[in-house]
Amino acid sequence: MGRGSQQEILRSLFERSGLCMARLDSGFRLVEVNAEFSEQFGCRPAELGGRSFGDLLHADAQTLVSRQFSRLLDDQEARFTEPMIAFRQKDSTVFSGELTGFTVCAHGGEGLMALVCPETGSRQDPSPTPHRLVLTDIEARILEGVAVGMSTVNLASTLYLSRGGIGYHVDTLMRKLKVKNRPAAVAKAYAIGLISPGWPPRVDTD
Repeated sequence: MGRGSQQEILRSLFERSGLCMARLDSGFRLVEVNAEFSEQFGCRPAELGGRSFGDLLHADAQTLVSRQFSRLLDDQEARFTEPMIAFRQKDSTVFSGELTGFTVCAHGGEGLMALVCPETGSRQDPSPTPHRLVLTDIEARILEGVAVGMSTVNLASTLYLSRGGIGYHVDTLMRKLKVKNRPAAVAKAYAIGLISPGWPPRVDTD
């Protein structure tokens, strides 16, 4: 897959996953946010562009989150999850939620992504994913295919399964990940470390 295909996948995650997602630059400034993210913070997307991610955090959380994102940039880890972070909305209302930061390949290099799962009012089931998620070999291969944008027909042809069989395994994956669509499944798989950073996407064998 070329760079254009990678950008199409990232765009699909932003627009269709239903999760609160934002892309950050190396200075932890917001480069792009999706509609769910801006709605959660009570802002229009244009209001958030260029702002520091730290502006959206309660003062007590700013140092911790900045340190975690710095570790991502320094390649000390590929992702982090902070289960209880205090965020601030536009009107200064504070809400709590889980913050996951991870790296993705974007624009020819490594980028930072932030995934916010509010404690209440989330569009997705906020219950945590089990620490160890077990996938069968075929589920892992299907997840990798979905992550590169393969259609059901292409997956069926590649894996020598019927389209109904692919649909069954995709539904099983979404139930295991507790999401409602394919883009959300890919986004969550990246966020929890099920898919290793890099391209093409590969499910971590551990």
